[in-house]
Amino acid sequence: MLFLTREDGQGLVEYALILVLVAIVVIAILAILGPQIGEVFSTIVAALSP
Repeated sequence: MLFLTREDGQGLVEYALILVLVAIVVIAILAILGPQIGEVFSTIVAALSP
C-alpha cells in the first residue's frame, strides 16, 4: 500500500499538452490562411452590398 503510484495528475497533464498542441496548430493555420479568408469575406460582402 505504501508504494502505490499516484497517476491522477498524469492524465490531466496529457490532456493539457494535447490542448496546447491543438491551439498551436489552429493559430498556425489562421496565421497562414488569415489573409485569404479575409479576402473571401470581403468579396462576399462586396457582392452582397447594393
